[in-house]
Amino acid sequence: MTTAPPVPPARPVPPARPVPPAPAELPGTDAPGAEPTPAPQGTAVRRPRRPRRVRWYLLAAAFLVLVGLLVGGLGGSSTWPPLDPRSPDPNGTRAVVRVLERQGVTVRTAAGPAELAAALAEPDTTVVLPDAYLLDEDALDTLAGVDRGRGSRLVLVAPDDAELDAFAGGVRTSPAPDGLPDYVVETSTAPDCALPEATRAGSAELGGLLYVPAPADTACYPHHGKPTLVLHQDADGRQTAVLGSGLPLTNAHATADGNAALALGLLGSRPHLVWFLPDYTAPVATPTEDRRSLLDHVPDGWRWAVLQLAVAAGLAAAWRARRLGPVVSEDLPVVVRAAETTEGRARLYRRARARGHAAEALRRAARHRLAPSLGVPVSRGEADPATLAAAAAGRLGRPSAELHALLYGAPPTDDAALLRLADDLDALERQVRQP
Repeated sequence: MTTAPPVPPARPVPPARPVPPAPAELPGTDAPGAEPTPAPQGTAVRRPRRPRRVRWYLLAAAFLVLVGLLVGGLGGSSTWPPLDPRSPDPNGTRAVVRVLERQGVTVRTAAGPAELAAALAEPDTTVVLPDAYLLDEDALDTLAGVDRGRGSRLVLVAPDDAELDAFAGGVRTSPAPDGLPDYVVETSTAPDCALPEATRAGSAELGGLLYVPAPADTACYPHHGKPTLVLHQDADGRQTAVLGSGLPLTNAHATADGNAALALGLLGSRPHLVWFLPDYTAPVATPTEDRRSLLDHVPDGWRWAVLQLAVAAGLAAAWRARRLGPVVSEDLPVVVRAAETTEGRARLYRRARARGHAAEALRRAARHRLAPSLGVPVSRGEADPATLAAAAAGRLGRPSAELHALLYGAPPTDDAALLRLADDLDALERQVRQP
């Protein structure tokens, strides 16, 4: 008897995958010509994504707004020169000017020699020259010949002998033992004179340059027997007040001692006040004999020859020029950092062994930064050596000869001495700013 082989059990058939409906049959879509089919509840309708570049537009707009706010906030900041009547800085004079305006004094500024000459000719007017060193010799000669108004007063701040000759004949700067103008640090000093403005103010912080007055002048606030305030008056009642320092006029020192009373008395005795405010960015004029340039020595024939060569070169360039398309801008292949440039220049100095040139560059830069901080006047782009050294010595309490050797000494003999000089100059500047 034959037995049939067993039949294996059948494998389970997997369920068929659901077939997605046609686009016309999707929920919420309508086939052509059919009624709209509502989407079932619980089914989210996918919305199209916004392009990614919209985000970049928004980021760019936010960046532009931020930059605009920063520029708007920083745009109002500015730097003011010392003794500027508009300046709220510690070395400005805005506080004194505001008080004078409240007392009824009209205040305006003169920007050039012409406006200054017109102000000197006005009667009952006080004219302030805080930086007369910016006037050249021609301007001083012209202003010295102006017929000053009756009852006027001219206030000079730290003038030298050239300015005194022009405006206060007979007054001279007091010479120091080395022949340079004598200078003292501003300290509280008694008036020791009969000038009404000084007697009402009492002690004030006067110093700076010392002067030798004429026999008929009024001398006040003496140091070592030499005054720091001189009032010179001529026969027509025109007065010239000479101040050795503008410290009592500044915002930072107006409330100390009798500085405010002295400043208001000197500047507010007339109904009108004119403040000389020149263009500080213009270079100081040189004498007439030094104004000739190199082109003044070139013959006229050479000038015409150079002009003809320039025209010929331009025509040749236009003839040989090739324009193959618009100009293509490319990035620089190498970006050189400022530190690398400085190091390269230093290596050139070292290779040439130009220690004296490098040392003089460091000293000159230090002197230009120290002079405004110490209130030392600058004449023709350079402060007086003895005055600057004395002012720094008075500020720090160090010997004047030591600071004079540091700022004006001999060039270093080796690289180690040059490095020590740079460190000493840097330390001196920090100590002057934060004594």
